[in-house]
Amino acid sequence: MDVRNKVIEIIAEQAVMDVEDVKPEQSLDDLGIDSLALVESIFAIEEAFDISVPFNANDPGSGEFDISSVGAIVKAVETLVVEQG
Repeated sequence: MDVRNKVIEIIAEQAVMDVEDVKPEQSLDDLGIDSLALVESIFAIEEAFDISVPFNANDPGSGEFDISSVGAIVKAVETLVVEQG
């Protein structure tokens, strides 16, 4: 499974956008993803890759999981897949 494409697919679904409209440099705010959609995205990512994402829904900016952009999320998930796989 291609991690990058699957993560972008999950994010696009939460943003109610076409996959090709989601770019790595975009932030979740750019895509209109609110905190609830972010949490749903994290759950979907965990399920898709059978990983545990170190994410605190009460304090999304804290922790090691970088949610600053789509590209950062892809990179963080790729790292987790290698570490936990």
